[in-house]
Amino acid sequence: MQYAPIPVTVITGFLGSGKTTLINRLLRDPALTDTAVIVNEFGEVAIDHMLVETSSDGVIELADGCLCCSVRGELIDTLADLADRLQTGRIERLSRVVVETTGLADPVPVLQSLMAHPAILAAYRLDGVVATLDAANGAATLDRHREAMRQAAVADRIVITKSDIATAEQVTHLADRIARINPGAPLLDAQSGAANAAGLMECGLYDPATKSVDVRRWLKDAAADAGADGHDHDAHDHDDGHHHGHRHHHHDARIRSVSLAHEGAMPLAAVEGFLDLLRATHGEKLLRMKGVIETVEDPEHPLVVHGVQKLLHPPARLAAWPPGPRGARLVLITDDMPEDYVKRLFDAFAGKPAVDMPDRSALEDNPLAIAGFSAR
Repeated sequence: MQYAPIPVTVITGFLGSGKTTLINRLLRDPALTDTAVIVNEFGEVAIDHMLVETSSDGVIELADGCLCCSVRGELIDTLADLADRLQTGRIERLSRVVVETTGLADPVPVLQSLMAHPAILAAYRLDGVVATLDAANGAATLDRHREAMRQAAVADRIVITKSDIATAEQVTHLADRIARINPGAPLLDAQSGAANAAGLMECGLYDPATKSVDVRRWLKDAAADAGADGHDHDAHDHDDGHHHGHRHHHHDARIRSVSLAHEGAMPLAAVEGFLDLLRATHGEKLLRMKGVIETVEDPEHPLVVHGVQKLLHPPARLAAWPPGPRGARLVLITDDMPEDYVKRLFDAFAGKPAVDMPDRSALEDNPLAIAGFSAR
């Protein structure tokens, strides 16, 4: 029996950020019945109150019909085992998988795993990434630990925890930091009850079941940030110096979002050329990329692109344009990527190179023609 790809939600967050509490809350939500939760160690998530049966192969059945598995070896092996159990009838139903990363983990390799393996791509689809941040200590954690910064940077949803023990100034400061790092990610306060299944699941761009997309949400303010010339105005460069006494936080200055916009349709070959050259030159610095693009070949069906570092998820076409602007809208979350290079490269492939820049055909013939090719 052929199953539709199972949505996978990745939950990440630094040590002590409230990730375990969030997972426990989600496990109690009736909306997540028939969900498998993959954790690194059973001891890290206190689920004893819901245990029904512990099997010898590392799978725990919970009272609500969900499953909890520990990662044995590679994550891919665990996901493949779950898919096999479903196909062979050892699992009757599986509606979703939640993957919990360790507090010290960089989530980017997890996303790569979900995009790189053909069998995993056939069985699963990445729904989204949820990151937890402690309101009282989150800003200091972002300062001290680059992993925490990367967790926040790639998230589709960010859950602010422990706001009840933080000051209003701490909450505001953390929200401001997140807005500069990852402006498209909605913030949900765990204390308000908004961080539930309805608020955290189905937060990716593309829903294969309905073939729908909310461009305005997923690429929040991309067009506005880009301005009339297609170039964004980065908040990092306009700090007034009064933000808690710091002009720049050393991680913030490296991890940033870049918005790219083009009015009108682009040839598919130009889109592919831009993505290929960007990944070839600075792919390791591309934490995450999301985009909705109008192509010359099929202007009525938007092209959806989603990438992590050098890996590009198989592109999808939507049935129709949703409300909002057409053209090309991309948002890149980058780690120390030369921003000027990205913008000039995109402009060249979009047909608007600068006076001192090669055009698309020149770049396709000689990628080294653009300054900034080498990694910096």
